[in-house]
Amino acid sequence: MNLDQKDLQILKHLQQDSKMTNKEIANKLQLSVTAVFERIKRLEREGVISKYVALVAPQKVAKNFMVFCQIKLIQHSRSYLTKFEAEVTQLTEVLECYHVSGEYDYILKVLVKDMEAYREFMVTKLTNLDHIGSTQSTFVISPVKNTTAINL
Repeated sequence: MNLDQKDLQILKHLQQDSKMTNKEIANKLQLSVTAVFERIKRLEREGVISKYVALVAPQKVAKNFMVFCQIKLIQHSRSYLTKFEAEVTQLTEVLECYHVSGEYDYILKVLVKDMEAYREFMVTKLTNLDHIGSTQSTFVISPVKNTTAINL
């Protein structure tokens, strides 16, 4: 799909505030409301816009202990990878999971209440998954940059 400048501008506005109305975007871009509506529908249909979400402040819901956990599997067969990925996606504490190259096989972004909650997560959930050889945890002291917006 070819994106023109107007499409990119619409995406920038929606990444800043997904509740911005078509009328507000149309006024900013000097387009008709109908044109903005049609462009957004096309972006959604083509999968450029995959979903709209509310970003919740972790500290406001007692989930402000962030950990990056590196996982090394004991074996790298397709069945082990597939099984691990299916299981880890079911863990609600895991916000993101990436299959990576290097010393470890996966990096997980985990969000819990505190160190005790992380220990509980590790002992009762994560280390009970099959085929995990080792883990290494890195605790976030404070976020420096955290964005969901893609620079277009």
